[in-house]
Amino acid sequence: MKLRDFFDRLKPSFSKGGRFEKLSSTFEAFESFAFTPNTVTGGNMRDRYRGCHIRDAVDLKRTIITVVIALLPALLFGMWNIGYQTSMAYGLDWGFWHRFWFGFLRMLPIIVVSYVVGLSIEFLFAEIRHEEVSEGFIGTGLIISMIVPVTVPLWQLAIAVAFAVIIGKEVFGGSGYNFLNPALVARAFLFFSYPSHMSGDHVWIASPFHFAGDAIAGATPLGQLMASRPLTASAFDMFLGTIPGSTCETSVLAILLGAALLLITGIASWRIMLSIVIGGGLMGLLFNAIGANEYMQLPFYCHYLMGGFAFGCVFMATDPVTAAQTNAGKWIYGFLIGAFAVALRVLNPAYPEGMMLAILLMNCFAPLIDHCVVAINIRRRKKRWLAAERRTNR
Repeated sequence: MKLRDFFDRLKPSFSKGGRFEKLSSTFEAFESFAFTPNTVTGGNMRDRYRGCHIRDAVDLKRTIITVVIALLPALLFGMWNIGYQTSMAYGLDWGFWHRFWFGFLRMLPIIVVSYVVGLSIEFLFAEIRHEEVSEGFIGTGLIISMIVPVTVPLWQLAIAVAFAVIIGKEVFGGSGYNFLNPALVARAFLFFSYPSHMSGDHVWIASPFHFAGDAIAGATPLGQLMASRPLTASAFDMFLGTIPGSTCETSVLAILLGAALLLITGIASWRIMLSIVIGGGLMGLLFNAIGANEYMQLPFYCHYLMGGFAFGCVFMATDPVTAAQTNAGKWIYGFLIGAFAVALRVLNPAYPEGMMLAILLMNCFAPLIDHCVVAINIRRRKKRWLAAERRTNR
């Protein structure tokens, strides 16, 4: 195979003692991306039973690629919706492919900036630490570009990505050690640092012109509720995703297609997804029962269709690094995310996108939830053991 031969010819130069030894992590990243890693357990018995080894061809890179594939329906729909919202707002007679091409060209720089900045930092830290390059940003970089407005300035996005990778991830040791979801850290940084570019009615519609100052209003359903205005989109429109919003968060239908793939492959936890839906639904029903204002009277199922609820439920709350690890902990973790997301939306209109803050909050509490679950299980087992001992001694 020509590609395999190409890597084999280059490998000595990047190995220990080679000309580019200091770039060994970079070479390993590209090699393992193209081929399954050839690292195996030792042949003798002592090496074979030293430590823990997982014998599986599906490594973390392949898992992340599956996540990327699951993101594609939402990504492709988001590109089309960017063109659709623009053509509707400006009264342009665009066809399907014209809309998609316009959205593709607006999304491409966002994706490129996200990957270039994030991967550059990942490669730099890997070389400094003499470690393998983290493959997690393959998915994180795409998610970041999918959860920001299409009009976000690229320099602000670059700063947010750098902040998320360095402060939200690398300072804790890199992939597997971060306790906050990096994609949400980037969005939170943008939200609190540049609120005028992350909220309001004028950040969701891309301009078809090449000059500044031509922003046009395109309120999202959450924005309309925050301003106490009636919803202009039907539940069906919100389900399909033909509404203004972040680049790829609007279509619940496309997100559900990705969720199906993640559940079939076992990559995402169905417990977390289901418990988020239950928690959000019960909180919505509680507000419906109170009914103190129009926002509380909003049908509970509408919360599933608005903002980043569905996207966060499927692609960010289920992050195996930052989520709860125990089965019981996953139920608690997901339930609280759903409940807090709806509560933040309704009770604090200043933060209409409650899903972001709810997931970040529960990321902080996930280790404590798991600790409590394990401690309770240990006490239960100890009680059963003591009861069995008493019966035996009688």
